[in-house]
Amino acid sequence: MSRGQRDTAHSAEVSTTGKPDRVIRRRPKNRRAQIAATSAAAFGSLGYHGVSMEDIASRLGISSAALYRHYPSKYALFREELLRLGSGTVTTVTLPDESVDWTPEQRLAHVIDAMIADTIANRPTVALTRWERRYLDDTDRETLDEQFRTSIAVVRRLIDDLRPELSSRDSLVRAVTLFSVISSVGDHHAALPVKPLTAVLNSAAWAVVRADLPEPQADPRTPRAVEIPQSFKHELLLKKAVELFHERGYPNVSVEDIATAAELSAASAVYRYYRSKSDLLAAAFRRAADRMAGAIGPATTSSSTPAEALSKLIDLYVVGCFAERELTFVYYAEFGHVPAEERTMLRNVQRLVVAEWVKLLVQVRPELSQAQARILVQAAFSLVVDLGRVFGEGDRICPQDRVISLLEVTLFGEAQ
Repeated sequence: MSRGQRDTAHSAEVSTTGKPDRVIRRRPKNRRAQIAATSAAAFGSLGYHGVSMEDIASRLGISSAALYRHYPSKYALFREELLRLGSGTVTTVTLPDESVDWTPEQRLAHVIDAMIADTIANRPTVALTRWERRYLDDTDRETLDEQFRTSIAVVRRLIDDLRPELSSRDSLVRAVTLFSVISSVGDHHAALPVKPLTAVLNSAAWAVVRADLPEPQADPRTPRAVEIPQSFKHELLLKKAVELFHERGYPNVSVEDIATAAELSAASAVYRYYRSKSDLLAAAFRRAADRMAGAIGPATTSSSTPAEALSKLIDLYVVGCFAERELTFVYYAEFGHVPAEERTMLRNVQRLVVAEWVKLLVQVRPELSQAQARILVQAAFSLVVDLGRVFGEGDRICPQDRVISLLEVTLFGEAQ
């Protein structure tokens, strides 16, 4: 625009009195939807406790007072997003009327496709239902859990229809695994266009459906609890802190809580071993990262083929996760609370670990691109956590050998 044009435009904005006209800002008709979408994105990237109403208002360019006219609290926004995701899950497993004429395979294929499409569409927030659901109040959490129970039951029945020879627990394990593998894309940022991402998730889902799993042992061994001597205070503090973070969520645990759990006289005693609560969390995460990284060398050097090396890594990963269930869950749920410098270091270790698994998987399955292999590796990591979360530590439905088999199926595909 030339200077003359600017002057003309300016003159047009001036009233006959010589004063500029007041600009009237009208409230968008979809303001409530904008708020819901913006807050959901914030929760997805920072978690429930990492977001405030002021943050959301700032992202929208409005005042906090304007935000409160639409939603009474941050919790109301959080609740709405999680229950929206839960409701969407029920919708994805709802078959159309014409499905009565379909084969069992067509019905299950329709649902798997819908689950994948819905998850990809909601990728920025889908992980909230797994890692942040504990911050819902009891009534809302039960509503969300019922939505997922309903969805899993539908998928379980569809698997039963396709494979009537399976036991009810077999089809249940597969139904839970399908949800875990597909929703795992919400746990990471590995980039892959929608079409190949859909294809790799679809292939993994069908591999799980068609796989033959080992029968659970009649009396599976429960890992023996290891007692930490009271003299090893730094180890005891670490163990108790992780247990509390797992049970309540990191933001809801104080240093005083940790001291009490470790039978210390005061919170000040904790600081003799760890500088802060976040230092405890970082120490626990370093241990988990070191465990995964430390397994790679021995597994690869003692194996004659990439498939053998990857199988050994799967075994070691599952055994380690079973031994430290709480830590494995906390690693996913509370990563954002680790100090920034520690987070960078841990992410670098995690990338190296994933890269080694991906390299082996591509050697085993050369038809996969590195990006596709990365999606499957991340799905395998998430699967261990989800199966433990759903079936519990001592449950006989999904002991270690079955979890190992499911990881192998997820990574190696139907040919395994």
